[in-house]
Amino acid sequence: MLPRPAHGPRTRRASRILLALAAMAALLSVDLPDAAAVPPLGVTAEAGSDPTANRVGALFAGSLDGGHFCTAAVVRSDDRNVIATAAHCLDNPDTTVFAPGYRDGKAPYGVWKLTGVSIAPGWTDGKDPDEDVAFATVAPADGGTARIEDAVGGGFPVAGEQPDDVTVTILGYPSDDEAPLRCANTTSLFSETQRRIDCPDLSGGTSGSPWLADGALAGVLGGYEGGGTVPEVSYSAVMDDQAVELYREAAVSAG
Repeated sequence: MLPRPAHGPRTRRASRILLALAAMAALLSVDLPDAAAVPPLGVTAEAGSDPTANRVGALFAGSLDGGHFCTAAVVRSDDRNVIATAAHCLDNPDTTVFAPGYRDGKAPYGVWKLTGVSIAPGWTDGKDPDEDVAFATVAPADGGTARIEDAVGGGFPVAGEQPDDVTVTILGYPSDDEAPLRCANTTSLFSETQRRIDCPDLSGGTSGSPWLADGALAGVLGGYEGGGTVPEVSYSAVMDDQAVELYREAAVSAG
């Protein structure tokens, strides 16, 4: 079979479509999606500011001046005030604050204090890595009455029962970076209770990062070895029935 010409009729037709779309975008003053801005699977890059990234933020010790040490994400709840993270990130909830959409020293959606935590007994009693997931309720640190889902435009649904090889997107804040990183890849089962993923540069501070499958929370970076001892391989406890029930309790009881 002869090879198809590199610039045949299909290519010319596609070019005309792209030119038409570009012209329409210019008239409407909107930006077309940049395919190059989305890294390939297994590649880590700085996350842009978009509705997904705005629902993910950094956990700080006391205030923005205290340095960020973990990552968390806003999830859906009845009272629109629940976040998800790793259980090992909530050793000191009374002095922990959350800044969704944090970037370059600024908290565009405010700073939020933790008002309650939901952690499985298996973690509280024995630091069971299979229970390294937690949920917390939050309120404005300045004493206001705003709800965090209203501030960031919603929260992620929580979904268990994911296939072994589900593709997830991770967003997290390394402790020495002032912007979140994003990486997507297909997971595999490390054990019956732990997932693993190959994504470089997810170093300390990314614990608690959401693992998003089709926009739903399918896990958080944590579990085995606190999420991993090397930045190239990360882990998450499987979001099993107990974890989903823990979320439901937090979501329903949030007030």
